[in-house]
Amino acid sequence: MNQQESDDGLFDHCPWLYAEQASQRQRAAQERRRKRLLGTAGSVRLGEDCFVAETAAVYPDVLHLGDRSYIAAHAYVTGDIRTGADCTINPFTVVRGTVTLGDGVRIGAHSSLLAFNHGTSPDLPVHQQPVTSRGITVGDDVWIGSHVVVVDGVTIGDHCVVGAGAVVTKDLPAWTVAAGNPARPIRDRREPRGAAQRAGVPGGVAPVAASGVAASGSEAQHPVQEPSALAGDLSAFAAAARAQAADLLDRCRQPGTGRYVDRPGAEPTVRAHCDAVEIAGLLLGEAPPDLPAAEHAARLRALQDPVTGLVPEYGASPPVPGPAGLPEDGASAYHVLCVGYALDLLGSSFAHPVHTVRTTTADRLVRHLADLPWRDRAWHAGAWVDSWSTAAHWNLRLGTGAAAPGALEALFGWLHTHADPWTGMWGSPTPESGRLQMVNGYYRLTRGSFAQFGLPVPYAERVIDTVLDHARDPRHFAPGRENACNVLDVIHPLWLCARQTGHRAEEARSWAANQLTAALGRWHPGRGFPFGPTPDGTGPGREPGLQGTEMWLAIVWLLADLVGLADALGYRPRGIHRPEPARPAEGTA
Repeated sequence: MNQQESDDGLFDHCPWLYAEQASQRQRAAQERRRKRLLGTAGSVRLGEDCFVAETAAVYPDVLHLGDRSYIAAHAYVTGDIRTGADCTINPFTVVRGTVTLGDGVRIGAHSSLLAFNHGTSPDLPVHQQPVTSRGITVGDDVWIGSHVVVVDGVTIGDHCVVGAGAVVTKDLPAWTVAAGNPARPIRDRREPRGAAQRAGVPGGVAPVAASGVAASGSEAQHPVQEPSALAGDLSAFAAAARAQAADLLDRCRQPGTGRYVDRPGAEPTVRAHCDAVEIAGLLLGEAPPDLPAAEHAARLRALQDPVTGLVPEYGASPPVPGPAGLPEDGASAYHVLCVGYALDLLGSSFAHPVHTVRTTTADRLVRHLADLPWRDRAWHAGAWVDSWSTAAHWNLRLGTGAAAPGALEALFGWLHTHADPWTGMWGSPTPESGRLQMVNGYYRLTRGSFAQFGLPVPYAERVIDTVLDHARDPRHFAPGRENACNVLDVIHPLWLCARQTGHRAEEARSWAANQLTAALGRWHPGRGFPFGPTPDGTGPGREPGLQGTEMWLAIVWLLADLVGLADALGYRPRGIHRPEPARPAEGTA
């Protein structure tokens, strides 16, 4: 037997050596293994330079391996498994259920990630009990030692280290070093070894993470402060934000053009200018100080295409209307919101009606509503409704009529008759993202329709149930994974429905208080708020900028108002996220 043939088992047990040491014959054998996996009944995607050992028992419903990720010898992998890049599932490891790994996750040999559970009610034998699954989520840059057990429902934050033999039963915030059964935080990974003992912390357990995140379940990620202390923090935050507002706006102003960028190094956008107007109005009570309010308004008004009434991005051609008046997506659809409200804050308005909406008939509108991608892209469907109904609002403000006779009434009639009485929403959960599309689409839809026109939402109690369930999904709300969009799209429905019902009020307030404590810690002095991490790595991301600042300022107000502390901020949203209806209910006709 030659050396190449004798090394076949080496890669099964040390797959990280495969990329540099495998022979052509061994690479051909691995390619055959890949083809067999890709031909299974489940959904399988394998990134570049992945390796799956021949002896691994891999029987997934879904298997998505990122680049340079490996499954080693005798691993047992079933269910819905998704990894980022550079992940290793080492020999004899069990990964089952719905498990999501970030980038750079190492799972030691003989460990088990078990993302499912059996019922235990006394009326049935265990083997006949229903199986439940909440899923396991592991962040980026995580090392899970050998013989570790992670149970269903747990989220392990970015940069964690889990010691050998640990049993992880509760969430671990980012940067935690944990060990034991049940696993307990030992220290923050960023601290030198022994720092906790030197500081005199009982039992050698250091405070976990600079953000104040507690090592408890996902609904207690941040210690809830006493109302008086939280009110003081809100007041101090708002004072600091007001003092720094001019600097953060100047940081994003493009010299010599009168245009704004979301963050230094980005291209100027219409939205960035509108975000600057919103931030200045909220924190300074005036227009951005580089120009008089009338000049800001003139520049924004001049962007509107007089034929369609839509606003293209800088340098783009006039938008092409969709079948019911608006494009399906893109900057021009959002500009109906942000430019309209920026002009309103500046004491002005659009120069022209949104003609493409003003001419929409009820029949055309209803047909298009039925054709929107509610099942798998509910956010896009809800965003379209938001833009269309906001355009109708601006048309009414200009005195031209919202749309063709009966169209606006047809919108609300369709929405009422198509809301799901079990969820209170439009659309359905998806295997890939759970309730994310549905809940985020609900926010956009109701913001522009029911909230903007001052109408009660249908099935408010069911909405609260759905939103609170979604807020426990670790794929979107694990420590370090929240972004402005996802938090806003939970707090706004909770806040809106609380105007109609006290259903689960304490639970909603507790969630809001936890999020509020976390949100205040995201402020970067002189630079504002970052939007937050996004799954595809696109968008504003973790760099502080105007979009993140505009959204988080509104989120902080909504969170604070739900817990009864909004007065401590000394500001109140007046633009896109205004709490009052922009148009009284009797004005819908």
